[in-house]
Amino acid sequence: MKRVFSIGCMLLAGALLTVGTVRAASEEPTIYVIQKGDTLWGLSDRFLKDPYYWPNLWARNPAIGNPHFIYPGQRVRVYPDRIEIEPRPVSPGTPAVQRPSEEPVAERSFLVSGSEGFLMEKGLNPAGRIITTSQNRQIVGEDDIVYTDIGSVHGAKEGDRFSIYKKLDAVSHPVSNVILGEKVIPLGTLQLTEVEEKVSKAIITKSYREIGPGSILLPYRDKRRQISLKAADHDLSGYIVETQSGNNAIGEGDIAFIDLGKKQGIEPGYFLYILRDVVPDQQYADISVEKLPPEVVGALVVVQSGENTSTGLVVKSIDTIYRGDRVEARTDR
Repeated sequence: MKRVFSIGCMLLAGALLTVGTVRAASEEPTIYVIQKGDTLWGLSDRFLKDPYYWPNLWARNPAIGNPHFIYPGQRVRVYPDRIEIEPRPVSPGTPAVQRPSEEPVAERSFLVSGSEGFLMEKGLNPAGRIITTSQNRQIVGEDDIVYTDIGSVHGAKEGDRFSIYKKLDAVSHPVSNVILGEKVIPLGTLQLTEVEEKVSKAIITKSYREIGPGSILLPYRDKRRQISLKAADHDLSGYIVETQSGNNAIGEGDIAFIDLGKKQGIEPGYFLYILRDVVPDQQYADISVEKLPPEVVGALVVVQSGENTSTGLVVKSIDTIYRGDRVEARTDR
């Protein structure tokens, strides 16, 4: 199905979870049985001539589930303007588990490890710091002893766990140049073993990267979690302001930080398209062209949200993605 306004098909929005228009009762779908090697991307391209429709397929079909696997043998109902996947029948008393012969095909499972990092905004203060290490070593790792400036006066007690982070440079907005926060990346975890009034002794329980004095501490939480896809309930528009790696160019599987957070209504699981404005070349136009439809270069899923910034996992990259590219979700498409 040819879209006149292509971006309308590319934007995941609240409308993905609603039909939006009344369909005739006589509308009969075409039935297709998923084959080995099929993907959501491919099904969208094949039947709707719109490969970017695949997030709609995720959001509107509970049968796909989480982490959004589709399996050979599943039946697909193809309508002129949408695709629906029929629920897989399960016999009474039979657990709905994947059989060994069913090889899953998927675009992305949103299982995040907690190594993504985030932007520490103004007003978010660490719980404490590592102030020194055993034998004054500059680099420590798992099972090593460190000392912190967290004590009983702060409510700490033996056995308390904290996540360890390294604070990097301040991040400025690529358009306004306003400082949004400081990039921090996780280094590991520690557990307090001896607590005094203002200081404590701790052991490194997990180490992802090199840990040293000055590392900041935040209350521990299990970072490994499954992110469920959800549709935005209002329009969202922002920018990629930084990347986890610090590289200007990123792609699928990389982490990006955006200038949208809880105050803008962002929640983990929101799906945003990554857009790039196209600049018209007036020498080839007979009329004045002020604006062209933006180019969709990828998509990301929000995995962690702060007050005014969020961390996103790039789940699709059609082209190279850069700091300064726009992100958007629309509810009217």
